[in-house]
Amino acid sequence: MENEKEAHPSQRKGHHTDAFATKFVDKTSNWQHKAAKYAPKEQKPAPAGGLDHTPIPDAPPGYTVKITFNRAESLPIADVNSFSSDPYVWAQLNVDLPTRHKQDPHMRFRTPTIRKSTDPVWNCDWIVANVPSTGFKLKARIYDEDPNDHDDRLGNVHVHVDSLHDGWPGISEQAYKIKKRMGSKRAYFMRGCAAMLSSGIEMSGKLVVSVELIGKTEVGANGGRVWTVGPCDFSSHFSKMIGRIAGTKEHGEGKNGAKTESYNFQANQFQLAGPVPPPLYHRYVEFKPFIAGMFTAKSLRGYILNRALRHQHSRIYNYDRYTVYGSFPSPSKDMTLQFLKLANYDRGGRIFTYVLTLDGLFRFTETGKEFGIDLLSKHTMHSDVNIYVAFSGEFFVRRLKTPHREPFENDQETHSPANIDRSPSSGNPPSDPAYYALYLDNDSGTYRPSAKLLPLLKEFMQKNLPGLKIVTLDCVTDEEKMGKLKGEQRERKKAEGKGMVYMQDDGSSMSSSDEEELDERMRSYGEEGANGEGAKKEKMRTKVKRDIKERKVFGSIHGHKGGEDINEADDQSKGADGDIGHSSGELRQQNSVLRPIGDGVFGDNERVERK
Repeated sequence: MENEKEAHPSQRKGHHTDAFATKFVDKTSNWQHKAAKYAPKEQKPAPAGGLDHTPIPDAPPGYTVKITFNRAESLPIADVNSFSSDPYVWAQLNVDLPTRHKQDPHMRFRTPTIRKSTDPVWNCDWIVANVPSTGFKLKARIYDEDPNDHDDRLGNVHVHVDSLHDGWPGISEQAYKIKKRMGSKRAYFMRGCAAMLSSGIEMSGKLVVSVELIGKTEVGANGGRVWTVGPCDFSSHFSKMIGRIAGTKEHGEGKNGAKTESYNFQANQFQLAGPVPPPLYHRYVEFKPFIAGMFTAKSLRGYILNRALRHQHSRIYNYDRYTVYGSFPSPSKDMTLQFLKLANYDRGGRIFTYVLTLDGLFRFTETGKEFGIDLLSKHTMHSDVNIYVAFSGEFFVRRLKTPHREPFENDQETHSPANIDRSPSSGNPPSDPAYYALYLDNDSGTYRPSAKLLPLLKEFMQKNLPGLKIVTLDCVTDEEKMGKLKGEQRERKKAEGKGMVYMQDDGSSMSSSDEEELDERMRSYGEEGANGEGAKKEKMRTKVKRDIKERKVFGSIHGHKGGEDINEADDQSKGADGDIGHSSGELRQQNSVLRPIGDGVFGDNERVERK
């Protein structure tokens, strides 16, 4: 029995500290659980894109070169109706300099369109800085502009300069034979028929180009890239159809001083004087898997989206007879005033979407919360699906209450919708840039520009828009202030849209192509009909309008459809970087039915009268 007791020892009596030990273990477990709960979670890596820190490749300074497209001679007839052409030059400059990335856009330039001419004279300058001593290759394409169809290529010209040096004599109005191999077969078929009937007609035309060496470029740390120095060209594109879709309007005056509005969508491009600061270099952000395919056009889905966006860009920035061109030799107060005109000063509570390209081309259109206008104001469309841009975001213009107060402060008070009385209905805004402040932000989900570079953007814009106060806002840290200001802009937009009666006269169904046909048919009736006075002329014009309308109704019954807008991928003839025209220092309009931009650009149809 004693052995059995030894085999089964009795249980030890509990100690008073055992309870504390158990509680301590439980407390420790709870503390560990809470620590794990409130510990910083592992953040997912940010999507690729945004600010790119790749430096500009090092290279010795180059030369500043002025390229002039003087004129063209003996171009083929591309328009059968007018037996003429509407030619322009689209040029690309290639140099032997390494780029930061192979996707960097090329240097491009577009001349304005010369209407109804086979011997157009442009005399357009393109000044490019830092062209290397190894020379350059200039590829120029001559097109016939056709807004209702794809532009017909009339031929190519290549200008090769093997080297540049201090004593280089340049090229003075040298005529280059236009290569017609890639030209329009229709145009050259007509040219061939004309050459068969007349020995004095040549099959190939000529493009006259001049190149002048201005001197050595003082670049500092920017020796590895070229940029546009000037002139500071601008172009403004108008579309009533897109304006009706987007709900955007232009203000103006009708008969007897009545205040009017018309549907109109305005897309603007302004070439700023370079160079763009090197740190302003942003890549698209891959926040969705399909985004990369859309920008590179490698996958089937990406290719379709890429083509759709490029087509949308070409339609928004479409060149036609209503496009307004202008130019300034360098940044000036007049240039700032023209920018304010394009932005309609501070009228209408407008907010704009903008993109600044690597070569300093500033593109912008009006944006808003409405579906139609929001769809047409995406940064991807404005950049023409470029992988890299300098900066992007939104901006708006406000009028200062104390315009001449110095020094200017970012929080200086501006007019609010309730306190301003000089709206489009009550008078014209001041024409002095000192009365306005330009508010720029980095609100772009496509490229997500860095807020740290806003001061650099401000410095660049101040250099190009002298006299205008520049304010920059970060869409994150200044979210509350930015939201308040944009909210006031939207409220003002709503307030100025009240009290309007929308009317449509008999000519509202006439498109721009119909107006061209109307003019042609009026001329076909002879000098008496085209230049007659009074009731006789008006009666004839009404008859021609009615004939066109009846033809359109008949065509719609039988399923007639006009030509579709097509842009070939290799053409890039519309909306390319640098695609701006050149003309005199003042505003030049292509058609007399337009009024200056600042007063609103619209025709006689789709008027809106204020009660």
